[in-house]
Amino acid sequence: QVHLVESGGGLAQAGGSLRLSCAGSGHTFSSYAMGWFRQGTGKEREFVGAISWTGGRTYYADSVKGRFTISRDNGKNTVYLQINSLQPEDTAVYYCAAEVSGLGSVNSIDYTYWGQGTQVTVSS
Repeated sequence: QVHLVESGGGLAQAGGSLRLSCAGSGHTFSSYAMGWFRQGTGKEREFVGAISWTGGRTYYADSVKGRFTISRDNGKNTVYLQINSLQPEDTAVYYCAAEVSGLGSVNSIDYTYWGQGTQVTVSS
């Protein structure tokens, strides 16, 4: 069992940056791949990016490549999502999720544990 808590969201201006954090509990956190998803109002939840359990592999949705960076610190049981060059269309609730194979996936159904989400609002 892993309990995930996101933080770092808020209101930001277009062109700015935010760093989201996802803190996990439990000794198995470091063995899980971690994904980030987002859901805008009236939209379906969409994949943002993922990082393997070692941190050696990351991959991103095409819409965020070059602006979003995922990293993790297994010693702190924390995964991060750095968002640069914020755009109004980045406005959404951002969720982190844990995938038990350790490899990650673009599909939300493959993730077992989810946080409650953190709101990111970007003003133009």
